[in-house]
Amino acid sequence: MANKAVKTIEFHVDNLDCDSEANAIRRGLTGAPGLVDLTIYSKSARVSISYATQEASPATFSERLRLLGYPPRKNLRDHRLPKPWENAKVLTACGSAILLAAGWLVGTAGAPELASVSLYLAAIVIGGWFFGREAIEELVFEREIGIELLMTVAAVASAILGQFAEAATLAFLYSISEAAEGYTEEKTRSAVRALMDLTPRLALVRREGKEQEIPAEQLRVGDIFIVRPGQSVATDGEIVSGVSGVNQAPVTGESMPVGKKPHDTVFAGSINGEGVLEVRATKVFAENTISRIIRLVEEARERKGASQRFIERFGAWYSPAVLAVGILISVLLPVLLGGWHSWLIRATIFIVAAAPCALVISIPITMVAALGTAARRGVLIKGGSYMEELARIVVVALDKTGTVTMGKPDVTDFVFLRAAPGVENQRALLALAAGVEARSEHPLARAIVHHVQKLGVAPVEITEFRALAGAGASAQFVDGRVFVGNPKSFRDRVGVKFGAVSKQVERLEHEGKTVVLIGGDDEVWGVIALRDTLRPDAAQAIAALRSSGIKRVVMLTGDNETSARAIAHDAGIDEVHAGLTPENKVEKLRDLARAHRHVAMVGDGINDAPALAAANVGIAMGVAGTDAALETADVALMGDDLLKLAYAVGLARRAQGITRQNLILSSLLISALVAGALFGLLSLPVVVVAHELSELAVIANGMRMLRA
Repeated sequence: MANKAVKTIEFHVDNLDCDSEANAIRRGLTGAPGLVDLTIYSKSARVSISYATQEASPATFSERLRLLGYPPRKNLRDHRLPKPWENAKVLTACGSAILLAAGWLVGTAGAPELASVSLYLAAIVIGGWFFGREAIEELVFEREIGIELLMTVAAVASAILGQFAEAATLAFLYSISEAAEGYTEEKTRSAVRALMDLTPRLALVRREGKEQEIPAEQLRVGDIFIVRPGQSVATDGEIVSGVSGVNQAPVTGESMPVGKKPHDTVFAGSINGEGVLEVRATKVFAENTISRIIRLVEEARERKGASQRFIERFGAWYSPAVLAVGILISVLLPVLLGGWHSWLIRATIFIVAAAPCALVISIPITMVAALGTAARRGVLIKGGSYMEELARIVVVALDKTGTVTMGKPDVTDFVFLRAAPGVENQRALLALAAGVEARSEHPLARAIVHHVQKLGVAPVEITEFRALAGAGASAQFVDGRVFVGNPKSFRDRVGVKFGAVSKQVERLEHEGKTVVLIGGDDEVWGVIALRDTLRPDAAQAIAALRSSGIKRVVMLTGDNETSARAIAHDAGIDEVHAGLTPENKVEKLRDLARAHRHVAMVGDGINDAPALAAANVGIAMGVAGTDAALETADVALMGDDLLKLAYAVGLARRAQGITRQNLILSSLLISALVAGALFGLLSLPVVVVAHELSELAVIANGMRMLRA
């Protein structure tokens, strides 16, 4: 296969709601000609197939999926909830209900018993068609005993014992709960896929000098498309011409429009304001920001949290144990106490009472709804494990620049200290500083370059640029070597000669400014001071974090102590650690984790990557359109809105609370039903109704997370 061309295609399919159906697809496709790899996302109803192009085609697998009963959707934008008459599980449940009612009516009308029994048996077969088939397939092919088998055994045993009406009631009610669970899965999928509606179906594109409307999915990288006032952007791109205010709220959650001009980036789904924009597409539709959000959320839904994995492991041995205890009750107790028929009925009731349906779905139903809701509000949480950990966070560590502050510092002071070869005056030194900093992506560097450009000074040509982690940068220019960096790095470099500079540095730092020095191998030539501004919502966001249960907020920054403390004081931050290198930040995070156990780190997702990785939860902020940050962060805040952090923590804690409610409710009900079954206090219909109502209650409670 190594010398054959391999492609990957994805299908969104109907009727895929759970792992047993995923197993059925896997069995049906395994061994198909040309199949190289198969990944099934049951929560997202998505099938990813890698195949050898010489042996198969997408149509081959599409037809095979259709024959298996999982037809691919032709239109990815078709995220509507299926009508009841289009859902096979709903139809069988309704058919079972009609036959059950008919059997009861025939029986009460005095018709021959065979007539009512026949109707009840038909209700059992139709109502149990899907879950009974799943039970047999799981047992035969997967060697697993699940809830479906417990219900199938109970229905069959009730019928054998002559309780046809009770067996039909069980089949009907369980089929209804199965249909409701499938509907819930589809509703949560639809809520996420509705994000696709933020982009227009058609794009006005200019090709070969002509304007034409084409489906947005047909846009190619490099196409120029036109966005009129009030229209949404079809795909990610760069503005070629036009100036306008763009509402990015659908993507980033920012409440105010952002001014855009040529060379600025626009995201798919953002809404154009007052001007006409011409945009060059930088990504095809399938890879734009909206599509990536949808894909990441769908993949996040497959990642299970620790509590969900525990419940699934628990269910893997609990269901067989329930069946074994039921068999013991039906065999052993009649031998010891007599009364075969009575104990067989109790065993059947016990199996239904102890089935952990509500318990098993209590966590995933809540987590899936919460992940979708977070995504619609501009917060991407990469899976249930991160949702759970986010709910436990007690300490939040924040990077300063670009997180607590705007990340766009301005130069406030420039002090020329001494001349050197090639830097005879202040203007020459500014040109040299700009030449070095033009090669750096650091916010301070960009501010210096911008300041020099405003003064009309041209940067000096430099070579051999080298970034110095946590210190600054160095480069070669015509007359020698130049260093640009923080005071600490220069203090270590020039030693005693730093004394003449220290007063200038202390004065500027005391004013809450960040100081950058420029000089040679053994002396400082000039001092540049910059000040960053606090985000307008920073203090409000810190207060909101405390309201959501965060006990301590810490700032970790490479900036100087005085500047960091001034910003921290204004924002209401509890603790400051300044002058840190990237390695120091990691060490400090480990110290915080040892002291408090559950620590989150918030940064920009790129410069702070080591610190984000070291935290229990790494949170990247303002990552819309930033592929690397979207992929690496545990939680991604799409916009530069610090309030989203408090929202994410609050949402995670709310999800944890609802999960806890569901677990307690289902556990208490199972305990009560089991006790009632063993002591003969409950009949099968009562147990079945209580069991299914508990499952519906858990589903309804979990669905509350769909509300923002």
